[in-house]
Formats: sequence, structure tokens, C-alpha cells
Amino acid sequence: QVRLTEAGGGSTQAGGSLTLSCRSNGYTYNTDCLGWFRQRSGEKREGVASFYIGGGSTEYADSVKGRFTISQTTAKNAVELQMNSLQSEDTGMYYCVQWVARAGQCLGYLNYGYNHWGQGTQVTVFA
Repeated sequence: QVRLTEAGGGSTQAGGSLTLSCRSNGYTYNTDCLGWFRQRSGEKREGVASFYIGGGSTEYADSVKGRFTISQTTAKNAVELQMNSLQSEDTGMYYCVQWVARAGQCLGYLNYGYNHWGQGTQVTVFA
């Protein structure tokens, strides 16, 4: 069974930075994506950032472009999300997810095939 282990998160003041990390204990195929989804209070779940294992391409939600950076670590099955210039609107539960890409595209194709979720880590940004 695939299990995703998350680390990082916590709380910071607006304008601060946090780093999230995620490692999959399963095999990551070249057709997989690794990334982060978040659930903010009263909002729909949204994809934040993704890394396409097969080609290394990244995708970001418009709300985090220019502030968040996702990267693969030296381990193929692990990614980090560097979050800078955090805003109170970034507060929420962040989930690491491994899922199948569609033609190299990740965000927007969460349910294209299987998807595996971590337990989530809380990010709180104080205004």
C-alpha cells in the first residue's frame, strides 16, 4: 500500500516562509505526479502545486505562482514545496498526493487514475 509521509508546516506571520516535504514509500512511475492539494476553511479543495515525475515539469495554482516552488529531491519519490511570502489566505490543511498524469499534465487530472493521499499537515499564517 502506498503511503505518503509529510513533514513541515506549522505557523508563521504573513510574509514568512515555510517548507513542506513529502516522500512516497511506493514506487513512483514516470507517469506519476507528486504534489500538494490544500483544503481551506469553507473552500473547495484545490491543487496547489505539482511535479511531473516523467518530465520534471511543474504546475501551480494561480494564487501561489511566484511565491511557491515545488522541486524533486535527490530521491525520485520525494518532493519539497517551498512557500514564500505567505499570506493569511494560505492557511489550511495541505495534503501530499501521488496520482497519475494525463499526457504529462497534473493539476486538473487528480481523478484520471489512482491517487494516494498523505494525512495532511496544517499551515497557519497569521495576518
